[in-house]
Amino acid sequence: MRLIMTLSGGLREAAASLGITLSPWALAELQHALELELASIRIFDDAVVAIDLLRANGVKIAVCSNLAWPYCDSARRLLPDLDGYALSAELGVMKPDPMIYRYVSSLLGLEPEHAIDTKQGQIIMVGDSKKCDERGPRACGIQGFHLDRSGAGGFRNLVEFYNVIVAQN
Repeated sequence: MRLIMTLSGGLREAAASLGITLSPWALAELQHALELELASIRIFDDAVVAIDLLRANGVKIAVCSNLAWPYCDSARRLLPDLDGYALSAELGVMKPDPMIYRYVSSLLGLEPEHAIDTKQGQIIMVGDSKKCDERGPRACGIQGFHLDRSGAGGFRNLVEFYNVIVAQN
């Protein structure tokens, strides 16, 4: 998985890296299935609302995500004009590697060790993985929070996250 998520390239490059030989027909079929999937990806409604609230309050916003190469353009299309994008396939490193958190911190003009210094600014991260979006950032000095849309813990949606965490600061 790490190879695929940090590989700069599409299906052909992924297959070659894994030593898989695909016929032109099989590659075309997989590419078509991938294109259908990429076209079906939508952003959660609460993300749009939360981004608008954050921007209205002058908060910088970046995406830090483990994404395979074909999904990077979709992330930028769905979340345009953010202050930064730290995507695993483009950086060659995956969360919870500290390097990706350092990179996203630098995009926002902060060092991770100053990420919770309110005089310098703050970096607050939220995501659906306790390991990658809560514990990983915290190990680097970034406030990390878990988003659990099932309601089993953490925050259920990004507007709730905004109201509880961001609006308080």
